[in-house]
Amino acid sequence: MSENFYQQTTTAPATSFDVSLRPPAFSEFIGQEKVKDRILLMLEAAKKRGDVLDHVLLSGPPGLGKTTLANLIARAAGTQLHTTSGPQIEKAGDLAGILTNIQKGDILFIDEIHRLHPAIEEYLYPAMEDYRLDIIIDSGPSARSIQINLPRFTLVGATTRSGMLTAPLRSRFGLINRLDYYTHEELADI
Repeated sequence: MSENFYQQTTTAPATSFDVSLRPPAFSEFIGQEKVKDRILLMLEAAKKRGDVLDHVLLSGPPGLGKTTLANLIARAAGTQLHTTSGPQIEKAGDLAGILTNIQKGDILFIDEIHRLHPAIEEYLYPAMEDYRLDIIIDSGPSARSIQINLPRFTLVGATTRSGMLTAPLRSRFGLINRLDYYTHEELADI
């Protein structure tokens, strides 16, 4: 498994210049009010239920805050953010490695989720729906399937091309949000 396809980020204060420019809380995130309101409502409902946030899809042009929102979701939930991107998950073992290293309530952020290989998507479906991985070991007559139970987690997917997402993948997100361009006033505030 490649070491560079996966990055784990904690909710601890960031030290890099790029990350330090990101707002530390939803209240400081400028713009995308409808999206923020929906996410905050879902976070509150999940906390009241004692459950994790449902899976979230964020779509829209580059530079509108999809990655920042994923970071804010993890901070608001008080969990860790695990970050990767669709093209970096090349085989089922990569996905299994990521999913088996997350803890209950953690956020898995997949940027460019529309670029996931269809075979990888097939492994992601039971992980999103039933919090389990179905792995086939060996091939031919000696092939066998094992199930690995996963902790309940939230997948946050980001895409600039929502039309390229397959219908089965899109249907597994409980909250789908399209980010809009900023107004002139919002840009001035930023």
